[in-house]
Amino acid sequence: MLQCNLGVIGAGNMANAIIEGILKKEVLSASDIHVYDIDSSKLSAIANKTGIIPAKNNIDLVKNCKVFIIAVKPHIYDKVLEEIVDYISHDHLLISIAAGISTDYIKAKTSNRCKVVRVMPNTPVLVGEGMSVVCINHEIDNNQRGIVNLLFSSLGRVEEVEESLINAVTAISGSSPAYIYVLIEALADGGVLMGLSREQSYIMAAQSVLGAAKMVLELNTHPGILKDMVCSPGGTTIEAIYTLEKNNFRGSIIDAVRNCALKAEQMEKCK
Repeated sequence: MLQCNLGVIGAGNMANAIIEGILKKEVLSASDIHVYDIDSSKLSAIANKTGIIPAKNNIDLVKNCKVFIIAVKPHIYDKVLEEIVDYISHDHLLISIAAGISTDYIKAKTSNRCKVVRVMPNTPVLVGEGMSVVCINHEIDNNQRGIVNLLFSSLGRVEEVEESLINAVTAISGSSPAYIYVLIEALADGGVLMGLSREQSYIMAAQSVLGAAKMVLELNTHPGILKDMVCSPGGTTIEAIYTLEKNNFRGSIIDAVRNCALKAEQMEKCK
């Protein structure tokens, strides 16, 4: 268990997922977590549900917590940073989970007063199967790196990358759950077309995606090899693979990742 107070600015879905994951894995106790949200109903709801300490305001939160996560929408960041800038120091570790806002931007807005780590979690953190990608810079010591990795590993898996690759991260893990939902929906539509019920089709499609993903991660086997294991010569699966390839399935996925990354890059430049 960590020996520190953690602040969370924001009490939306992602903040709730982070807090519940940390508590479930006993990384911190509820009395170690301070939360503030301008929406008092959200703040009361999370306090009643988890037992965390509701802060009076953002200033109160950073005064009590040397490590804090800003879990608000990107367009609210400037307001939050302006509010806390006079109350933070280099002893603080600010963890940002906002898309499109760089570490350099945050440091400029805070007059370089605190250390900043950028993390991109994805929505499956809501069920404890998230992919959180951490961007560590030279200011972060090993103790702080360990804190960040321990916090986010309670929500699923953690990988570290250079921040220069963050837009690729957006495309392949941040946004990709949406691609998978489209795939599941399309598989289910196919099942309905062939006579299965909608409910059963969604269960079969979703469980198959879950199982296939676990095989890649747990067997540490190249996905191409796993695909070949399912494709018998002249069989049904290779016929389906042929149809996907003929319709540029791989190319479409690669294009989607590329265009998503380019859009993220464009948005970041506009900030």
